[in-house]
Amino acid sequence: MSSYVATFHSHFGALSYWKALKGQGVSATLKPVPRKVSSSCGTCVLYQHSSAVDLDGCELDSIYLEVDDAFECVLQK
Repeated sequence: MSSYVATFHSHFGALSYWKALKGQGVSATLKPVPRKVSSSCGTCVLYQHSSAVDLDGCELDSIYLEVDDAFECVLQK
């Protein structure tokens, strides 16, 4: 499993994404966006999964893969 950080255009988008992941049984946490990653709303969802999860209707901005204390953008909308 890999660690991903998802960023959003709004807090509502972050909450929607977090709730959808939890509904699929994915362990996810709402957190402030790490300083190394920028975001419009300041809230991110940190989750563990085998791949980046792109969900519709969540105002997703970007998804970053955490690699050795660095973040690599794997999806940007």
